[in-house]
Amino acid sequence: MLNFLKQCLAAFCIGAILLLLTTVAEAQSLNAAGDDGLVRVRSAYPVDETVARMRQDIAAKGITFFQEVDQAKLAAGAGIALPPSTLIVFGNPPLGAQFLTANPYSGLDWPVRVLVLQEADGSVWVAWTDFAWIARRHHIGDRQQQFAMATSVVESITSTVRAK
Repeated sequence: MLNFLKQCLAAFCIGAILLLLTTVAEAQSLNAAGDDGLVRVRSAYPVDETVARMRQDIAAKGITFFQEVDQAKLAAGAGIALPPSTLIVFGNPPLGAQFLTANPYSGLDWPVRVLVLQEADGSVWVAWTDFAWIARRHHIGDRQQQFAMATSVVESITSTVRAK
């Protein structure tokens, strides 16, 4: 009987550890950037509605909207079929300028660009470059608070479309 209780306790502990590890892994992958610096979140909406909802949130937050590029339309104009893909460009010039003063080449990554695309299976994704990755890319070590603010803003905007 004692062996049986030990085995049950061991099985319970192993199960609890596996559950904990799975939960931690899922939490880390929620907005985790890959080695390529990309953060991807699945949208609950089609591409057009995802873009519209994000644009509404950008406007509501008083953030400057610069451009919307319908990449599928541009490809179609060149005779190339491309699933729905839209790049939106927005930012806060006083915040973005702080990155540019730290390293002018960071202008390659500013203003913020977010890609909304539909994959072959019909799923819609929102992707952007991780701001910590941008900081490393441009060797900017003295703007952590500003990078954290940029991350917070984009996560807030994309939360309006995130699939649950």
